[in-house]
Amino acid sequence: MIKIILLSFSTLLMSCSVKFSSEKNSTKTQKPQNIILMIGDGMGLSQVSATYYQQKSNLNLKKIKNIGLMTTHSSDKLVTDSAAGATSFACGIKTYNGAIGVDDNKKSVKTILEYFEDKNCVTGLVATSTITHATPASFVAHQNKRSMHEEIASDIANSETDLIIGGGLKYFTERKDKVNLLEKMNSRGFQNFTSLEDLQNSNSLKSIALLAKDATPRISEGRGDFLPLATEIALDKLSTNKNGFFLMVEGSQIDWGGHDNDQNYLISELVDFDKAIGIAIDFVDKNPETLLIVTADHETGGIAITGGNVEEGKVETIFASKHHTGALIPVYAYGRGSENFRGFYDNTDVFKKMYKLKFE
Repeated sequence: MIKIILLSFSTLLMSCSVKFSSEKNSTKTQKPQNIILMIGDGMGLSQVSATYYQQKSNLNLKKIKNIGLMTTHSSDKLVTDSAAGATSFACGIKTYNGAIGVDDNKKSVKTILEYFEDKNCVTGLVATSTITHATPASFVAHQNKRSMHEEIASDIANSETDLIIGGGLKYFTERKDKVNLLEKMNSRGFQNFTSLEDLQNSNSLKSIALLAKDATPRISEGRGDFLPLATEIALDKLSTNKNGFFLMVEGSQIDWGGHDNDQNYLISELVDFDKAIGIAIDFVDKNPETLLIVTADHETGGIAITGGNVEEGKVETIFASKHHTGALIPVYAYGRGSENFRGFYDNTDVFKKMYKLKFE
């Protein structure tokens, strides 16, 4: 009888051990196939708070439960700019303000997009600014100064990035060197689109849609559903690749509202960005092998909420600056691997976490 009991207990232990080992291995293999990184340029906690109250708490961001805080300083300044901040996300390094995909020694550093492309994944960039602006540029270009728009455009045209949507047409077609980069991209198999509707109706993955000579208009000046629709189109097209994808989406003009100390500009842009976040959340719900990260490169304006009315959705604010600040920035993560983004860390860790989850 004792032998039978011992044998049964031993069998139970072996069964539990196999189960726990299986569960542990299963957890290890739960890596995201796709990563969506959404950057609300200049979007700090106070910007989110003001928008939350003005929208009477109706924000898609509320659906995201895994939240962290990060530091954003660059290698040479406590207060970063978008170039150094985005390069930290893209490359996992600290660098000087103004650097686009290069280190302190002005040497090119491989970006997360390029790592994805090495593994036969597809990649995309979406922005409401010029596509050569500091944030999108840092994921695909390598230049010493963020002001080198034509050189950045050349890097983009020569890159392996599959889908590009934003503004900045003039840097591709009205250049000092007289080269038409869109024609060059056409020779590499890209299709050029002049509307999101045409892009959406096409079967082409390798596509570029630059819909404004400079930045796209403000949402208050007729941009419409450009950002949510561009996000939806990008996800539809990139998700056809069986190896996975990386997509960076920037709500560029939240930052510009902060620089202008314009509460309405800032909040309207964040509301628009939140609509794009909703599109991404819906995609993750339908494609659970996807990780969504929503964050910002820095805070802009030093905004503070000083009054208002919760029931009426009224918010009163003041601004401490017309520039960036060194405030800690929230990181919201949703989907596979999102629990890794809880806690307190540095902006370079966003790259490190993405890389580890996808490739290690």
